[in-house]
Amino acid sequence: MSTSLPGRLAGVARILTVVVVLALVVGLGVVFGQRERTSTLTVDFARTTSLYEGSDVKILGVAVGTVDSLTPRGETVRAVISYDADVKLPSDVKAAIVSPSIVGDRYVQLTPAYSGGEVLADDARLGPDRTAVPVELDEIYGSLDDLSVALGPDGANQDGALSDLVDDTARQLDGQGAQLNETLRNFGRLSQTLSDNKDELFGSMREVEQFVDLLQRNDQSVRAFFDSTAQVSEVLEGEREDLAATLQALGSALVEVRTLVRDNREELRGNVEQLTTVAEVLARHQADLEEFTVSAPTALSNVALAYNGDSGTLDNHADVLGLVLGAVEDPGNLLCNAGEALIGDFAEQCDQLGDLLDSIVGPIIGGVGSALQRAAVADGTLPAAPSSPDNTQTSLSDMLGVQR
Repeated sequence: MSTSLPGRLAGVARILTVVVVLALVVGLGVVFGQRERTSTLTVDFARTTSLYEGSDVKILGVAVGTVDSLTPRGETVRAVISYDADVKLPSDVKAAIVSPSIVGDRYVQLTPAYSGGEVLADDARLGPDRTAVPVELDEIYGSLDDLSVALGPDGANQDGALSDLVDDTARQLDGQGAQLNETLRNFGRLSQTLSDNKDELFGSMREVEQFVDLLQRNDQSVRAFFDSTAQVSEVLEGEREDLAATLQALGSALVEVRTLVRDNREELRGNVEQLTTVAEVLARHQADLEEFTVSAPTALSNVALAYNGDSGTLDNHADVLGLVLGAVEDPGNLLCNAGEALIGDFAEQCDQLGDLLDSIVGPIIGGVGSALQRAAVADGTLPAAPSSPDNTQTSLSDMLGVQR
């Protein structure tokens, strides 16, 4: 049995009606489900002028919730805020009432935006110390009125002081426009320089902060240092007269030293030059001085051992005849030593004259010396020479036992 066209249309209409009804039910469920997924925040403001129930709640200018209720509570007004549960707020969030224009509704701004860390829990509460409200226009007018009264004839300008200040300022700035303009330009360049070096400036501020923090952590040590400084100050205060006298005497001494140096400048210069000469001589004979410092203790020890306290003499076995003959047996060496002592640089002449003198006088003196020694031995005044004769000491250094 075939179905008529009106019947078919009626069936389609019924189906469309059912679909539309189901769509509305689903949409209402989604809307009501989203409305139920909100978080609550309670904020205590000092005042809520031009803020109403239903006003927006924003983060970075984006609406995320609304004001549900406003309840006066003594000196504060409690605002209950609902916002999207998907929105995270930092645990240190603050709430501020923002006025986009002089006249008009206001909204609540939550700041800062969440960037990580702890999340503010649901049903949290912010006290007045974490809120901010805008300055009202009446307060601005009242402040301006108070300022005008304070500067008026009943205030600072009661005796014309403010008028005189304005007149003096006008006279000072008269004709100084170019200089004032240059000052403002320099101030602008200074501001630009500070802006360009803000990293270094803030770095310096951080270092100052670290220094202050260090002082704070070492508060006891700093206090002990200041206490010690105070004690030193007390001691100096007690010795103030003595210190003053000492400083005065020191000043007088410095004046006398300056006068002495000024009056004896030439003599001091000569003394310094002579000291320089002495230092140069000592430097040239550094090796001799080192040898003397090594040999002197031994020589003094030998002298102490040779001293005879009973007779007050130095006892020593000395072959006087051998010393004399030892000196004249080598006339060339004797001549060289005398020449160096009297003339100085006598090396070249010493070699020539010494050889000549040794060849002429040496045999004669040698023969005389041998004859004298044999005669002395025969008379008994000189002991006979042993088979292995000792070395003859021909110098004071040899007699004192100094090894050169």
